[in-house]
Amino acid sequence: MPTTRVILLHGLWMPRLSMHWLAQRLREAGFAPEFFGYATVAGGPDTAIPRLAAHLQRAPAHLVAHSLGGLVSLTTLERHPSVPVERVVCLGSPLCGSAAATGLAGYAWTAPTLGRSASLLRKGCAPWSGKAEVGMVAGRTSLGLGKYFGRFQEENDGTVSVAETRLAGLTDHTVVSTSHTGLVYSRQVASLVAAFLRNGRFAS
Repeated sequence: MPTTRVILLHGLWMPRLSMHWLAQRLREAGFAPEFFGYATVAGGPDTAIPRLAAHLQRAPAHLVAHSLGGLVSLTTLERHPSVPVERVVCLGSPLCGSAAATGLAGYAWTAPTLGRSASLLRKGCAPWSGKAEVGMVAGRTSLGLGKYFGRFQEENDGTVSVAETRLAGLTDHTVVSTSHTGLVYSRQVASLVAAFLRNGRFAS
């Protein structure tokens, strides 16, 4: 039986190897992970999306994406609905728009750090109605500088609030006790990702 191809997308300001530990755990679970790197600030979504679409056309695959990577993934599938992707797992992606990004954009000294990803981060994605099943793992351990720019009053992972991850149209959604960065290192999260890729649900 062929091994399932899984494309891993990193988040803002992160190198593609930030997904290394998650890739290793998915490999142990029987998947074939691949890294997709893109310039989050200098290039942004407009450069990444056509490249990702072309990469996905090569063979059927699942997507697993952290933070900004989730917005890039769903926008790619929205613009290129024919790509053969069955399931997507987003990790702490502010699919409803990021208050932290809006806060960063409000200061002359921090706005440039968002680069060409600013617009997508601030506005988020439209409610999901595509053919792929989409799951979300959100964090609720508030560790990170983003909370000071987002000024969250509700559960958050230090960068993204849980409410910002609850896009209409998701197949499944779960919340775990970890920070935004911790989502890509957590063994629990890796197990949840593997379960969704196999079954389309985080729990049986």
